[in-house]
Amino acid sequence: MKRTERSFTERRNMGSGLAFWTSSLLLLLLVMCAQGIEGRKMSEKQWETTHTEHVHAHPSSHMDHMDPSHMIFFTLKDLNLGKTMAIYFPKRNLSKSPPLLPREEVDPIPFSSKQLHHLLQFFSFSQDSPQAKAMEDTLRHCETAPIKGEIKSCATSLESMLDFARGVFGFDNRFSVVATTHLTNSTTLFQNYTILEEPKEILATKMVACHTLPYPYAVFYCHSQESSNKVYKVLLGGEDGDRVDAVAVCHMDTSQWSPNHASFQVLKINPGSSPVCHFFPADNLVWVPTSTSM
Repeated sequence: MKRTERSFTERRNMGSGLAFWTSSLLLLLLVMCAQGIEGRKMSEKQWETTHTEHVHAHPSSHMDHMDPSHMIFFTLKDLNLGKTMAIYFPKRNLSKSPPLLPREEVDPIPFSSKQLHHLLQFFSFSQDSPQAKAMEDTLRHCETAPIKGEIKSCATSLESMLDFARGVFGFDNRFSVVATTHLTNSTTLFQNYTILEEPKEILATKMVACHTLPYPYAVFYCHSQESSNKVYKVLLGGEDGDRVDAVAVCHMDTSQWSPNHASFQVLKINPGSSPVCHFFPADNLVWVPTSTSM
């Protein structure tokens, strides 16, 4: 067995917390893990950040003023069979995804905005490059204090992500992961989707959401809130025939969110006035206790 495959298997089997992997997540992590530390010397063209994506379709002209990447939000009352919504689903090329490094390789690398100049030299990026700006934004986002009732951590390895989840769920409890799966190979990023089946709630007393951030290696912004949240699996059908088995989370209390949060602009509501729901892209993860109903 190759070293990268063996090390992935060892990391996958750490502790009792990790109960199972979805096939799409397994593929994502295998590809990201297999690249290893050699992926750090990437050219500016090789590292594809979210800033380089383009929207291929616009469902309606009145949304032209809105950033399409913000079109992931909806309200709880929208979560019904037959409901049609304009949704942005970024398409990720797994072969070009930043590598998910093991802890022993990533821990010696500084992860601090104070070390940004050194990091740019280490990764061979110029100071005025888009990658430098993305790295600066990611580091500052990770260093921002959590909102009231939230715990957060930027996971730079699979081990650190699992450690954070164990801290939330308890070290003696088992937990599982769910992720959005694209059932077709549509290249349309932004289009109208219709809910094809009754949404299925995943009954979770707690949850940990992990969002990818742009960086030369894989970084996940993981957080959990004390306030109530609901997790759903939603089967969606796009106008072009696209099919997505999507994960959605509804935050029931948004009173502590910033009034400038994109969701309030999209939904035209105020903090705390209504639950805010959103879909997860395929490279984001949601961890839930395994005792939940899937």
